[in-house]
Amino acid sequence: MSSGTVEAPRSPIARPADVGMRREMGLIGATWASETSIIGSGWLFGAFYASVAAGPAALIGWLIGGAAIIILALCHAELGAMFPVSGGTARFPHFAFGSVAGTAFGFFSWLQAVTVAPVECFAVFEYASYYDHGLYNPKTHVVTGAGFALTVLLMAIFTAVNFLAMRIYTYVNATLTWWKVAIPVVAIIALLFKFHGSNFSAGGGFMPYGIKAVFSAIPSAGIVFAYLGFEQADQLAAEVKNPQKNLPRAIILSIMIGTLIYVMLQVVFTAAVPHADLAHGWAKIATNTVLAGGPFAGLAGLVGFSALAVILRVDAFISPSGTGLMYLTSTSRVGYGLGRNHYYPQVFTRLDKRGIPWVSLLVGFVFGLIFLLPFPSWHSLVGLVTGASVLMYAGAPLSMGAFRSRLPDIHRPYRMPGAVVLGPVAFIVANMLIYWSGLQNVWKLGIAIVIGYALIALFMYFDKERPPMEWRSASWIPAYLLGMGLISWQGQFAGTPPAVLPPVPTGNIPFWWDMLVVAAFSLIIYYWAQAVAAPRGEMQRLIELQTARQPELDADPNLTV
Repeated sequence: MSSGTVEAPRSPIARPADVGMRREMGLIGATWASETSIIGSGWLFGAFYASVAAGPAALIGWLIGGAAIIILALCHAELGAMFPVSGGTARFPHFAFGSVAGTAFGFFSWLQAVTVAPVECFAVFEYASYYDHGLYNPKTHVVTGAGFALTVLLMAIFTAVNFLAMRIYTYVNATLTWWKVAIPVVAIIALLFKFHGSNFSAGGGFMPYGIKAVFSAIPSAGIVFAYLGFEQADQLAAEVKNPQKNLPRAIILSIMIGTLIYVMLQVVFTAAVPHADLAHGWAKIATNTVLAGGPFAGLAGLVGFSALAVILRVDAFISPSGTGLMYLTSTSRVGYGLGRNHYYPQVFTRLDKRGIPWVSLLVGFVFGLIFLLPFPSWHSLVGLVTGASVLMYAGAPLSMGAFRSRLPDIHRPYRMPGAVVLGPVAFIVANMLIYWSGLQNVWKLGIAIVIGYALIALFMYFDKERPPMEWRSASWIPAYLLGMGLISWQGQFAGTPPAVLPPVPTGNIPFWWDMLVVAAFSLIIYYWAQAVAAPRGEMQRLIELQTARQPELDADPNLTV
């Protein structure tokens, strides 16, 4: 630390370590860990719901969403390479801002992870209803009792597979992911033969519902939800070989592949919809039961590709299942990370002989079942999951900026280009996505924050080794959360499904001005957070608390160090 004008030599910066986990995942395994989460149920439903919401202009939404997620992914690439720890998204803010701020972002990391597996299960049985109508009610858009029971069984299977050793699990996941990437590519190529360029101006024109509908569709129609998952390599970082090189490569490669696939899927879906179905506008295709029950499989059948339709219905079991499987894995690692932060009970850090955080895995399974109850459909969970995910993502640019300022000399195997500009831009992007998700989702996230803080406060009360509460470093948190709620209340976006209960947005902030307000507010919070981030010495202390070595590390070189 400095004394007058002379700065004493800086002590070397320690690296956090997760004891007992095995580095058995290479570059392809890490890339496919992220890719299998990106290519899930989003590709089965995203283009359909985006078209219903915004017409052909949904393509703009996919491009904006892809660009936004790429910027956020670059932040995660830098952080993951710096600190390759398990459940990274739950731990970076803890290292940068301490326990008070870390609690909020850590809980949202866990909430996001634990809710995705149920979403993927819903997708499986919505498509499966084509063969068994008793699994899903197309009028109420919810799974039936039989569908719910099978969803619980599928979640149990995901949990069982997660108990495999990581090298075996990686092989299973890689096999699934090669299939999951290949099938959308096959669908794109096939549907290009049914390309009708006139569809881009049919049903009311290219942008029939206005630009506001495009922005709203990005979080609420499943666009951002579809892109979620690039951070999985960060969550499994403690099990990745040569993480300083493989983590950033895996994150960047996975999101680039995903963005290309999703943009092309929207193009071919828009162009291949039979022209007759657009006579009453794009919103009306929602009433087409063939498309609504399984958009791409239904579309393939409508245009005469019956064999492709069969393959797509098979994929409707595989793609969501692979993603649900990976997110249960992620949930267990995030829970482990929160235990390492001393936010969750230390039982969450228990590992079996294969290095699997088994207690955290089982808790994730149980809480996943709880989320099945109030949200019995794919669409009803998407908005909440998206909001929680983006709040989690918002912690990355804040943490990256704090580390750049306080730990400029730490080794960064990957450096985000233009971070001085793109760091604040990434935070603006995250908050814009939250705002576009609508007030109905924002206030639910507010309730989740209160519940999360209450639970973690209870856990920490009984933990004698709990970290100190760094209130100053988190002084911006109340203003940030309340400010986003206030802007959403006074703004333009209600959320999807349409708000039927209060609160509803007042619309007092005019369209376009509302986004300017979000951007300005984001910059205020960003630089406030940078100003009060934990001092260098405190950051080092928080990191050093998680660097303890155990004898088994020296006995087995494959264990995480």
